[in-house]
Amino acid sequence: MIRRGPPSERPPTALLQFGVVNLDKPPGPSSHQVSGWIRDAVAETLTEADETPIDRASHAGTLDPKVTGCLPLMLGHATRLAPAFLEGRKEYVAVLECHGPVPSDARSVIAGFEGPLYQKPPRKSAVSRRLRVREIYDLEVLETSERKILLRIRCESGTYVRKLCHDLGLALGTGAHMGHLRRTETAPFDDSTLVSAYELLDALAFWVEDDNPEMLLGIVQPAERILEDLPAITIAPSAAESVATGAPVYAPGVIDADVEFVAEADTAPLVACYTPDGAAICLGKLVGDPTADTGTVVALERVLV
Repeated sequence: MIRRGPPSERPPTALLQFGVVNLDKPPGPSSHQVSGWIRDAVAETLTEADETPIDRASHAGTLDPKVTGCLPLMLGHATRLAPAFLEGRKEYVAVLECHGPVPSDARSVIAGFEGPLYQKPPRKSAVSRRLRVREIYDLEVLETSERKILLRIRCESGTYVRKLCHDLGLALGTGAHMGHLRRTETAPFDDSTLVSAYELLDALAFWVEDDNPEMLLGIVQPAERILEDLPAITIAPSAAESVATGAPVYAPGVIDADVEFVAEADTAPLVACYTPDGAAICLGKLVGDPTADTGTVVALERVLV
């Protein structure tokens, strides 16, 4: 069993092998290219430090090459936490390029798009082009000019902003397309803690070449940060040992839980399980009552140790 210890006390090596970087994606490269570059840089640094290199890194939510902003990168074993990002909301700032003067009733027309929307993925997408529903939580007009509208969009993960902009143009009667787009939030990360790739590379160099980990410790966050918005269940160390070998979480091993079990729920909620020192052990579905004396409480989805 890999014992990582409390997240706040992990050394740089442990963070690079099970951590997350809230990267500010630049325009130009694809999300996949950025992930590959960072993976290779971290792996090379760990090798130079005589530590086990990582062989994987993945991003949370694809951004098109021209799009900038919040692209959390999961390093090493943290890639197993990717399902947690599917639960989170997204926020964007977008320029709506209208094909005519902005109508006087634009704000009221745009406000009408808040709520559930039907969307069909565009032809150039990695998913099946089937009609689906995505929720627009908030659609705010920040500024308007003669032919442009600056929007803040808070939405469900998987929303196609380019398609939304097209539909807004039809509703406005002018036609429109998406101009510049920047992602400002991929919950639980937002643009208040973004770092550039250059900052990360500098931090890696300072750690290896100057034996100075301070900058790196401020950039690479423990992977548990990804799970902050998920319900948490604390389990005993002995139960964690069993989970590490593939056993589900049984009721006697539960110490504490901040989620209630609803037997008649349509779907079992995704939860994160921790040891008492705050180290993440697994992701799973809540299938039983955490306050019960017997029975299975969490069915495993991803084991993290």
